[in-house]
Amino acid sequence: MTKLLLRLFVKGHPDTADSGVRTAIGSLSGAVGIACNLLLFLGKLIAGALTGSVSITADAMNNLSDASGSIVTLVGFRLADRPADEKHPFGHARAEYLSGLAVAVLILVIGFELVKSSVEKILHPAAVEFSAVAAVVLAASIAIKLWLCLFNRKLGSLIDSTALMATAADSRNDCVTTAAVLLAAAVEHFLNIRIDGFVGLGVAVFILYSGWSLAKDTISPLLGESASPELRQRIVDYIERQPQVLGYHDLMVHDYGPGQRFASLHVEMDHREDPLKCHELIDDMERECLRSHNVHLVIHYDPVVIDDPELTALKEQVSGLLSSLDERLTLHDFRMVQGKQHVNLVFDVALPSDLQGQAASIQKQVEDALNRDGTVTYHVKITFDAAAFMG
Repeated sequence: MTKLLLRLFVKGHPDTADSGVRTAIGSLSGAVGIACNLLLFLGKLIAGALTGSVSITADAMNNLSDASGSIVTLVGFRLADRPADEKHPFGHARAEYLSGLAVAVLILVIGFELVKSSVEKILHPAAVEFSAVAAVVLAASIAIKLWLCLFNRKLGSLIDSTALMATAADSRNDCVTTAAVLLAAAVEHFLNIRIDGFVGLGVAVFILYSGWSLAKDTISPLLGESASPELRQRIVDYIERQPQVLGYHDLMVHDYGPGQRFASLHVEMDHREDPLKCHELIDDMERECLRSHNVHLVIHYDPVVIDDPELTALKEQVSGLLSSLDERLTLHDFRMVQGKQHVNLVFDVALPSDLQGQAASIQKQVEDALNRDGTVTYHVKITFDAAAFMG
């Protein structure tokens, strides 16, 4: 069914890197979600009214919130596809994250309302009329929601969308809550145990939990989270395959929404290489990263000296000292400045987040170790970088 819908409504759907295809797939998910959830809302609302079950009515309101969420998702994908303009030079792709946040807020509001109605039912219980119609509606809802889960999971994987994967997870959760509602209606009818209000409260709490989880997932990229390890590794693997590249550091990836990622990186090359050829290679690497990984990469060229035995030996010595303090400590941009009375060693060190605040201590330990034999006086000047930016 998913493949059929893609062929019918998404032209060129195999090319998921195309922004237009991405928007069309997101719109398809939204349209299908609206239709299915509105159908389920109406069916459960009627069943809830006929049986007097607050848990069925609560589940109906959950479907209404899902339909509203699908509308927001559809609008979000449309807004995200708008081109860059003067005020938004990096495009509008983060609108997809904002749509997810709006869905989360909507779910939380409805969840709070359902808590109030369920507590009222617990305090003032009333009989629930179990009927074959209600059972059929709830069973059909489970089947439809299971299909929606698989449908959105497939689309989310195709375009690497956190919004659609969240929608898939929400549909999976709905299968669980609807099954609980069906069980409550059967228990009340056959065992005469008043649990409808408690099940309704459980559904409401589950809705609140889902809303909070979704809010966290959408707020994180808006605040600015690190790039996925997979994306960083793909970039690094490509850079390391270039024979002229001796090393790299300071990989920073900025996420402006799906399909709008910008990155910067320093690459080290032999200072004896022709700068024009190095520049040409850097241009090629930047274009290839955009073509293969959809990342706008800017590369800074760092010429390094590799034919100075003294410099090489000192670099290896300092690198070993850092590793002895913590094997995660790595250096780059190592330079030696000779003076009349002492030697300055200037370099950068990638500092893990849990070692923040220990920079001065690390610098002192390295300098003390270098000056232990007293033959040469070394002054160490270290610039500490966040290890999260080191690729």
